[in-house]
Amino acid sequence: MDRFYNSPETALRWFSNGKKAALATVVETWGSAPRRVGAQLVIGGDGRIEGSVSGGCVEGAVIVEALEAIDEGEARLLEFGVSDEDAFAVGLACGGTIRVLVEPIGSVLPEPMLRDLVEARAARVPLAYEVNVETGHRALRRNAYADRLRMDRSGFEEDGKTFVAVHNPPLRLIVVGAVHIAQALVPMARIAGYDPAIIDPRDAFASSARFPGENILTDWPDEAVAKLGLDSRTAVVLLTHDPKLDDPALESALAAGVFYIGALGSTRTHAKRVARMTEAGFTEDQIARIHGPVGLDIGAADPSEIAVAILAQMTAVLRGKA
Repeated sequence: MDRFYNSPETALRWFSNGKKAALATVVETWGSAPRRVGAQLVIGGDGRIEGSVSGGCVEGAVIVEALEAIDEGEARLLEFGVSDEDAFAVGLACGGTIRVLVEPIGSVLPEPMLRDLVEARAARVPLAYEVNVETGHRALRRNAYADRLRMDRSGFEEDGKTFVAVHNPPLRLIVVGAVHIAQALVPMARIAGYDPAIIDPRDAFASSARFPGENILTDWPDEAVAKLGLDSRTAVVLLTHDPKLDDPALESALAAGVFYIGALGSTRTHAKRVARMTEAGFTEDQIARIHGPVGLDIGAADPSEIAVAILAQMTAVLRGKA
């Protein structure tokens, strides 16, 4: 969720500490805009800032407008053109145009609504913040805008008036089996925006030397996933080939609402896995959620290529393409 930084949390903290604040959000872009829709900047009444809406191109102007909006207690919808020269300075080949919505906390964006948003983010609850830029109506929507949530895509609805900001929990990857494939998959997943965790009770595999700086749990898999928690922004990948290790985590994943389950093994191995899950009482629809053999069929021949195939399949499932 780097596009949001911790902007809602920062705005709430400043406001709760008695300081005036406003949230500035990129609501629309054209061309090669420096930041994507949904990017946010917090502006304090004393001029302090945190976050970014343009990588430095128009921040100064946004701050001036935000300070005036805070004083007036009104929202502002701003539009800026980013010149080719300014765009090049922040690493873009050409310029573009962005629209930025400035919302002072309290007078425009109600503090209770902002608090509810922050609490939902902390609890890993996906939701959407909806605002009509003409009427000023604002709401937090749960169980709405399913396509936007799946695609992580903030933006205007077709009416051109209703802006929807998606607030999804960070993606998480739980890998059961600290094997060679995991050594390739974990750093790839981190680059793709996942927060990975590795589960393996075998000390010889689950070592910091093999996975430097990573979150490693040596508990039994069902206990480990219970500690981590499973939700709709979690992918579970099983790589041990050992039912004693894979199955406890698999059963937990099938019972939860994770968006992806992948399991390593041949077609014959997967058929045996299906039989065990059937015997364990899972339905045909639940078992059909298991991707096994794991990964897209790209002819992968080594651990790194298998990791690419797994990450590609995870992405396809997340974005509704598989």
